[in-house]
Amino acid sequence: MSYGRLAGLPHVDERTPAVLVLAGPVTRDEVTGLCDDVRALLEVTGAGVVVCDVGGLGPPGLAVVDLLARLELAARRAGGRIRLRDPDPALHALLDLVGLRFQMEGEAEQREPALGVEEEVEPGQPAV
Repeated sequence: MSYGRLAGLPHVDERTPAVLVLAGPVTRDEVTGLCDDVRALLEVTGAGVVVCDVGGLGPPGLAVVDLLARLELAARRAGGRIRLRDPDPALHALLDLVGLRFQMEGEAEQREPALGVEEEVEPGQPAV
């Protein structure tokens, strides 16, 4: 029995996200092209995540925050997300300061505690 070739890249699936390497500094004119690249990577790979390697962006600033926010917006509009790889600790702090939360590569996802799990209480006190 023979099967037809599947569409897309055979070695990429939902567990193998595409990688977009961002080398800085990125000018305002380049932002639109990078947003197009994120949308194209999501479409071509079928993955729900594009990993953005931000290690080469240079010193963090509001221009970098703006770029990442626009890339995340483009990815969400295309039905996906971006995940940051190798962020500078200062960039991580700046993103926290402005209230933007990005998934970082290597970080465990934050989830709700399992149902039915109770916190430990002092002896003699009723469980909450």
